Amino acid sequence: MSPSSTAIRRTIEAYLTRHPNERDALTGLLATLNRPLDPTTLSGHITCSALIIDRQRRVLHIRHRATGGLMRVPGGHVDSGDRTLLAAALREVSEETGIAPGALCLTPQVLGAPLDIDVHDIAARSSQGEPAHQHYDFRYAFYLVDEQHPPVTVQDEEVSGAQWLGFAEVTSPSLRAKLLGAQLDGQPEPVNASVLIHNGAGSYLLHLRDDRPGIWQPWTLALLGGGRERGDTSLEDTLRRELSEEVPGLRLEDLEAYAVEEDTSVDGLHVPIQVFTGWWKGNPDLLDLREGVLLHWFTPDQLERLRLSPGLADLIRRHAAEHPPRVCPDAAPQVWDGGSRTVLNGIGVHLHLQDGQGRILLGLRHPDVRYAGGSWHYLAGKCEQESATACLIREAWEEAGLVIDPADVELAHAVHVVDSLGGLPLLQLVFRARR
Repeated sequence: MSPSSTAIRRTIEAYLTRHPNERDALTGLLATLNRPLDPTTLSGHITCSALIIDRQRRVLHIRHRATGGLMRVPGGHVDSGDRTLLAAALREVSEETGIAPGALCLTPQVLGAPLDIDVHDIAARSSQGEPAHQHYDFRYAFYLVDEQHPPVTVQDEEVSGAQWLGFAEVTSPSLRAKLLGAQLDGQPEPVNASVLIHNGAGSYLLHLRDDRPGIWQPWTLALLGGGRERGDTSLEDTLRRELSEEVPGLRLEDLEAYAVEEDTSVDGLHVPIQVFTGWWKGNPDLLDLREGVLLHWFTPDQLERLRLSPGLADLIRRHAAEHPPRVCPDAAPQVWDGGSRTVLNGIGVHLHLQDGQGRILLGLRHPDVRYAGGSWHYLAGKCEQESATACLIREAWEEAGLVIDPADVELAHAVHVVDSLGGLPLLQLVFRARR
């Protein structure tokens, strides 16, 4: 769906805090956005453009056929499928020049805000039944990721050529002044910060992201952190602000810059990330998590069973190899003798465990497992050469490191089902553990 009137208005108001003298020019658009209208039906049209800047401080211009050959930056009308105004600018770049979003990154000076909002008149076109109107053009700045230019493939039906022009050659006086005033140098650098939190005992704290529209890499385990904002004085400042918003109460020791990693944003942009390391040894269940689903400690040998953000497993393993545990983890209790296992077909156990706050313990299945991959479930398993209670105790330890006393277990429910994959009858026993 296209950007909402609320989102567009919020973008304009943030822009006007930096350029208050332009409020009069945007008053008409703001007044229209106060009414519940689709932006594409406004009497003035919303367009989005992209300023692609190289290391020599030049801006890519294209020659639009519709303007009689004028040199302008790539851009066009917002479409119904554009998630944000910035996404609309990236789509126009890709369509008109063939440059993919992955070849671009945000500028640390402007970030994801428009550098300029231009208002200009469009003459009537009687041949198309279009009356005179205005264009409100939101102009976003991007740096090329690589020093070498990507190939430019112009859209022949709309574009007749392309050229790189220096800042001083940009024809729009207001845009030229903003390009120079923002001190845009064309040099990419990290605009996101995240933190690799470890406890000194070989475990790493990972954050499970929400599965919601617009969330960057939803439903994956990742590091805490986020994008730089204009008020941040440094990337460490960015990280501390993000932590205070996501997990207030989490206080890290020994925060140090560790590595620069690369990722891809929800809009396909290249994102360089400054990764910090920090030491903490608390219980994540006691934290007030305000973004995401959960926080949990994991060891490097568990990573292959997890759905992780790209490159995270290698980053953790590298850090673990460089920083062996400085304290010993608690010894694991022995709940099974390790002898040969014989699965008893047809009997399965499930653990119902509830804490003092009314929360029920669930596990997230690996997406590649045979049964209901990617879904939440009770800790469960099939009985082997053992009693059902012994199976429950073994599975609780193997899957979650829980120690269950047989005296604290009672049968809560039994159900007969048919295995959806094997077609065999199954007896599923649900046990409640009191602690």
